[in-house]
Amino acid sequence: MMTTFSRGRRTAVAFGLAALMAVAATAGEARPGSGSSMGSRGSKTYSAPPSTATAPGAPAPMQRSMTQPGSPMGAPAAPQRRFGGGFFAGLLGAGLLGALIGGGFFGGLGGIASFLGLLLQVGLLVGVVFLVLRFFRRRQAEPAMAGAYNRSGPAAGPGGPLGGNGLGGLGAGLGGGAAAAQARPAQRDEVGIGPQDFEAFERTLGQVQLAYGAEDAATLRRLTTPEMFGYFGEEIRANAARGVVNKIADVKLQQGDLAESWREGPVDYATVAMRYTLRDAVIDRASGRVVETNPPEATEVWTFMRERGGQWVVSAIQQTR
Repeated sequence: MMTTFSRGRRTAVAFGLAALMAVAATAGEARPGSGSSMGSRGSKTYSAPPSTATAPGAPAPMQRSMTQPGSPMGAPAAPQRRFGGGFFAGLLGAGLLGALIGGGFFGGLGGIASFLGLLLQVGLLVGVVFLVLRFFRRRQAEPAMAGAYNRSGPAAGPGGPLGGNGLGGLGAGLGGGAAAAQARPAQRDEVGIGPQDFEAFERTLGQVQLAYGAEDAATLRRLTTPEMFGYFGEEIRANAARGVVNKIADVKLQQGDLAESWREGPVDYATVAMRYTLRDAVIDRASGRVVETNPPEATEVWTFMRERGGQWVVSAIQQTR
């Protein structure tokens, strides 16, 4: 009895410590999605985005996602078709049977000679299939590459609502001048991200932060995927249960650049590293007293997605290390 009781107490203490550690890990962390990496990046959900000048280290791997490994957007993985499967397996089986009964592979060979001829032909077929597969894999492994977008260049448009030309916004982070762009490897840009897209990313960053602080569910729903909206809702409800609200103001993008963009069917994805400043505090709902103040600067990697022709919405946020 004493042994069982002691084990039960140790288990309870262990769970209590784990809960306290979880609370401590989130204490002082605010902002939507801060403290963890969550959401979906389609088929690249569990692949690290390329490093950028804004986020030179690899982002933290995804901790919460509805996407199953190997399947885009949570869809069940489709069975993989392999070249040289059913047809060549049937052909090989027929050849072996023919060799054993004296008919030969493709007919006309017999006995030991038939079997040796079979091996030779199989070897030739395998070699051809290997070369064909190698050719197609090499073609598929050549992603489109594009140079970094630089808003401060001669073709730059007006500054976005949260940043500005030159030092502020995604323009500066993406290049900060031709020399900086040449010092980094070009990022994969299969979509063709342009100035309007970068301004949309910058605008959405600020709108999501402010809507989160205002607990504006309608705006969060409009600017995020259903998955991310659900995660934000959980965080807001957790704050309400604690009797606090996370107030956010003065969001300003300082630097940002594109990590990669790609297409999956009718859906475009863009992963962007962003360093931004803000005023971020946790307020007691009843008294208005400041409970926590959080760091005035953050660097995160955000992934946006859009249906072809639609608006960009937030589909994932990853923390930088």
